[in-house]
Amino acid sequence: MERRVVITGMGIWSCIGTSLEEVRDSLYQGKSGIIFSQERKDAGFRSPLCGNVPHPDLKPFVPRAMRHFMPEEAQYAYMATKAALEHAHIDQDYLNANEVGIIYGNDSVAEATMDAMDRFREAKSTVACGSGAIFQTMNSTITMNLACLFRLRGINMTDSSACASGSQAIGLGVLLIRDGLQDCVICGGAEENNMYGMASFDGLQTFSAQEDPTKASRPFDRDRDGLVPSGGAATVILESYEHAIKRGAPIIAEVVGWGFSGNGDHISTPNVEGPAHSLERCLQWGHIQPQQIGYVNAHATSTKAGDGREALAIARIFGDYRVPVTSTKSQTGHEMWMAGASEIIYSILMMKNDFIAGNINFQNPDEDTAHINVIPETIDRHFDMFLSNSFGFGGTNSTLAIQNI
Repeated sequence: MERRVVITGMGIWSCIGTSLEEVRDSLYQGKSGIIFSQERKDAGFRSPLCGNVPHPDLKPFVPRAMRHFMPEEAQYAYMATKAALEHAHIDQDYLNANEVGIIYGNDSVAEATMDAMDRFREAKSTVACGSGAIFQTMNSTITMNLACLFRLRGINMTDSSACASGSQAIGLGVLLIRDGLQDCVICGGAEENNMYGMASFDGLQTFSAQEDPTKASRPFDRDRDGLVPSGGAATVILESYEHAIKRGAPIIAEVVGWGFSGNGDHISTPNVEGPAHSLERCLQWGHIQPQQIGYVNAHATSTKAGDGREALAIARIFGDYRVPVTSTKSQTGHEMWMAGASEIIYSILMMKNDFIAGNINFQNPDEDTAHINVIPETIDRHFDMFLSNSFGFGGTNSTLAIQNI
């Protein structure tokens, strides 16, 4: 018998806040977390805009010997996971006594790799890389560090599927719990926010060239000219419903659907069929009717092709039903490998507090985006179920459906 899967804890480290309360208020107020980076301008970036993600201080929590193994994104993930476990009322004694797993989305370790290779080339000796370099430069750096720090003995897996990574991590966690292979899994996504991780991306000329940082990310808007990179980490605690009830956990929401697909097409240019199939499969998996969805948190990153084709996919699935749609990337920029997890948290915060955060900077639709109901300013609205889309390079798509409890 398939088991129900619930969310019992959330933690976030982002450019619009590092606590659930701060993030909730930022969403409601339409606060942008985007800034101008002089460092990136001086380094030769075409677009010097990025998310303003604070650097955490791990000294009170993590021994120096372990910090030596943790690159920037693992530090963000630690802070988000620590907060999520506390939110779920899970302490170290519980982790020691129970088998808890971790599946986390991550798809780059650019700065750590570059630093190690620079030391190697300069010294002409591999010893110069340092004893922590191998653990910092592997894509699985987050799961290996967090599994050791929290002494986790369940599934230990990294999902690397571009901008769908955080969402796919949650979907995979749901499958393991639903089928009885795990009772509790820590899931999430993280993204390094240094300029080296985004230099080659900027070279594709897909970043916004707007001068005003707070106006640059314009998902679905006719005058959008590219995305704005950001980063941080987001963690959710997944448990079986029975397990959560047994331990008296605070049940926040239920994951009721997961859809996924591959475009089978161009490596960077999206199509309509792939995203539409992901949406459709999610609804079918959860036996959900489109009219039950009160809100869609779109992937929309503020690119011409991506936003337009996602809008057409949403319109295809929802038909005449004008479901409210926004992209929280209008406030946060594109959090890349983190986004699929953070946008679940953003949407849950809206659902639990009866509002839909506005798609800031949306003024005029274009021919494609006019097919959907984009909400430009925050509205007070109760809803009990939402969809969250995450689509990535290589044509990887993921859609999650979350229900209020």
